[in-house]
Amino acid sequence: MTPPEIQSASRKKRIGDQLIDKGVIGSDQLKIALLEQKRSHAKLGEILVSLGFLTESVLNEALGESLGHDSVQLNDVVPDVEAFAFIDKQLASKLNIMPFSYDPDQRILMIAMADTFDILLLDRINAMLPAEVQVQPVLSSEADINAAIDRFYGYELSIDGILQEIETGEIDTHGTLNIERAEYSHPTVRLVDAFLTDAVKQGASDIHFEPEEGFLRVRYRIDGVLRQVRSLHRKYWPSIVVRVKVLADMNIAETRAPQDGHISLKISGFPIDFRVAAQPTLHGENIVLRILDRSKAIVPLEDLDIADHHRIALKLMMARPEGIILVTGPTGSGKTTTLYSLLNYLNDESVNIMTLEDPVEYSINMIRQTSLNSAVKMDFAEGIRSLMRQDPDIILVGEMRDLDTASMGFRAAMTGHQVFSTLHANSALGSFARLLDIGIQPGIVAGNIIGIVAQRLIRKLCVHCREQVAPGEIERQLLTTSGNAPEFIYQAVGCERCGQRGYKGRLALLEILKMDDDLDELVAKSASIREIGELAESKGFTRLVDDGLARVYLGDTTLDELSRAVDFSARLNLE
Repeated sequence: MTPPEIQSASRKKRIGDQLIDKGVIGSDQLKIALLEQKRSHAKLGEILVSLGFLTESVLNEALGESLGHDSVQLNDVVPDVEAFAFIDKQLASKLNIMPFSYDPDQRILMIAMADTFDILLLDRINAMLPAEVQVQPVLSSEADINAAIDRFYGYELSIDGILQEIETGEIDTHGTLNIERAEYSHPTVRLVDAFLTDAVKQGASDIHFEPEEGFLRVRYRIDGVLRQVRSLHRKYWPSIVVRVKVLADMNIAETRAPQDGHISLKISGFPIDFRVAAQPTLHGENIVLRILDRSKAIVPLEDLDIADHHRIALKLMMARPEGIILVTGPTGSGKTTTLYSLLNYLNDESVNIMTLEDPVEYSINMIRQTSLNSAVKMDFAEGIRSLMRQDPDIILVGEMRDLDTASMGFRAAMTGHQVFSTLHANSALGSFARLLDIGIQPGIVAGNIIGIVAQRLIRKLCVHCREQVAPGEIERQLLTTSGNAPEFIYQAVGCERCGQRGYKGRLALLEILKMDDDLDELVAKSASIREIGELAESKGFTRLVDDGLARVYLGDTTLDELSRAVDFSARLNLE
């Protein structure tokens, strides 16, 4: 929050001067608006909007930044059903406020207001709310607030309520008399919004709408595991498909060919993007929405849930000025999050960082990001050639998938650039065989790789309900270190906080192979994986399974969960 003294100084400065400082309007436009204000006595902001010098959203955003408060466009917001429980429609209309998001963990209620510095109004709101609930005022225009109150209040916004409304046919028809409310009054529109909101609030990474012969299955992927949340009658699927396609700007008439689309919304006060993919199947179009939450994807290196020695190893690798850092792992293993964290750590005005991605999922300030474009037939190899003419210091290549791309990546490393990329391999040591299979010669691989990171994501035990149990024989055998077995380990139970799953959140398992002259020499000689592995382990290299067993020992996860990601059968004495 902006300190009060800064807010006070900001408020003393005239609004017109603030807008000029922000570059939103020019001095000539301000003079015209001030002359018009003398004639009409209207608010300066309203005059600027009516004259067409700026839009209402730009005005709110600029004022929000100047006054130290966020702004919101309520037309782009998916409402939060929990927020409406605090303030009823009559009071919201009387006070001209709009509650639109509630965070139950932080107990923060976000309320849109036309004047976020109205202390008397804020005191009145606080007096009506429970003591533990904090109000976070967000700037919006009076017109937007009134329209939002009229649009959202009076309609059922929970999934259960909307489904009951659809099944019973008890649709609130009075709202359809208002043309502006007609679209939102349709329960299918609210149902899709409710699914999107619910999935984001549950921390899902994907939403699956899967038509079967007689019904529609809805599943969320939470912490890497699919979970069915609803089953709907098949007759509702056509209207849901149309609504999703309209939101994603897809062709609603095309049902026989795959389509891709994109949705941008504000949910719980935060901007969320959805990457939409429609696939024709036997029983109709299958639609999957990938949830792209920038706040969760771009994580500072210090905040990554990895072991401290791994964090130190990554920093040492990035300290080398040229060479390639490879990240390997299956789809959904967190490679993109790790790469973005590494780039963010290096991001500084003194370096030029450029990326080639397929596609760009999250925008990062100061980094020049490029999506591969099939329309102009640009692939990774051609893109790297183009980037090399842009004077880069650091290059991110989305994937080394063929000889041309890998050759250009190694050429960039050999000419003094730091290159980051991903590679399809099962382990850090397996990357060498993969590069040789692509066609890169051992002499090129040796000396040009800084390090290789292999990664998996596994679910974390819920700290609120995990339960201590005595380890069995297999657990003792796996977890015994230096002759000592743990007295107890933890198992998953399930509670309200984790949705009865026993797990909440995920952690990364890493194996980091930091290259040096000795390892380069073995690679140049085309040594076996066993020889390279033995030398690496003598230098402190630990495998994925070791990192996973260490996290089980610490009580962060379970052996059952670990077995989904890594194979530790070789560690068991089954004689």
